[in-house]
Amino acid sequence: MFAILVSAANVALGFLVRSVIAKFLLYFGLYFFVTEAVSLLQSANILPSAASLAGAFGSIGSDVWYFLDLCAFSYGAPLLVSAYVTRFIIRRLPIIG
Repeated sequence: MFAILVSAANVALGFLVRSVIAKFLLYFGLYFFVTEAVSLLQSANILPSAASLAGAFGSIGSDVWYFLDLCAFSYGAPLLVSAYVTRFIIRRLPIIG
């Protein structure tokens, strides 16, 4: 009976070490790398800032803005940009992509 309990504890401990702890450390490392890489890109002025995008959209006339608002451009454009950035980052991960 003692051997069965030791074997069950060994299986549970092996599962914890291989599945839970190893994956936690791996995904924490990936999260830390991505957050630091994005902050590095922002500090190096590689990513566009909000001021440059506001200047680009500031020259659009009111007649064009009417149709852009009609098509919910103010909601859809950030949604598309974030989806493309997320797809780009996910495809660069060696485990997932």
